[in-house]
Amino acid sequence: MVSTDSHEVSQLCELKIDLDAIAVIAHYKGNSDIIMDEQMPIFGGYAGGIEETAIVDIATHINSIVMSSASWHLDGPVHIRWGSTNTRETLKIAGWTCATISEFTDILSGNQYYPCAGPCTEMCLLEASAQSITDTASGREILSGVASAKGVVTDKTTGMEARMMGEVARATAGVEISEVNEILDKLVALYEKNYASAPAGKTFQECYDVKTVTPTDEYMQVYDGARKKLEELGLVF
Repeated sequence: MVSTDSHEVSQLCELKIDLDAIAVIAHYKGNSDIIMDEQMPIFGGYAGGIEETAIVDIATHINSIVMSSASWHLDGPVHIRWGSTNTRETLKIAGWTCATISEFTDILSGNQYYPCAGPCTEMCLLEASAQSITDTASGREILSGVASAKGVVTDKTTGMEARMMGEVARATAGVEISEVNEILDKLVALYEKNYASAPAGKTFQECYDVKTVTPTDEYMQVYDGARKKLEELGLVF
């Protein structure tokens, strides 16, 4: 690692820390490392509903500075039932939280991406797009994604999901919030009924040429199809 790399330490849900993490923080500070404090508030868990979880999420940002001496905070409100950061509820939490942090503090905030669907599926790309739109419109500095298939399946993540995240962020920059909300409402409606049956998608080896590290023609067609849907919803690339 080099001096510009971030060193991670995690809070525990909600707003807790253990002795091991305190020791890690002491080690990082002793080396003058860049500290990235991570925490994913759970919607539907101890925090409660949307508004309550947003309050906890704002508190975790502040706590990252006070408790962890963090250089920046990695967010990621997650749904207790679906294990996803891309649901309608968690997007509201992430958006409200980041808008508040951006308005009233100088804290740098990132967000983690955990779609339900796997790579090489339209649903996965649309899920990532919804979060990218939310993050960009609410003032998020860092987009940390994409951990497809909820980030729990081996080899189920590729660069194409991150590409969509980045292209959508660029397309969202400067769009009025009222228009953003209209696009998001229609976008989330396209996939939110499919969480329980989200397509598993393909592994990196199945949707990429591993020798040239390029996506297959199939994935390019899926990608173009998802992008066309976003354009039909009003996003201009």
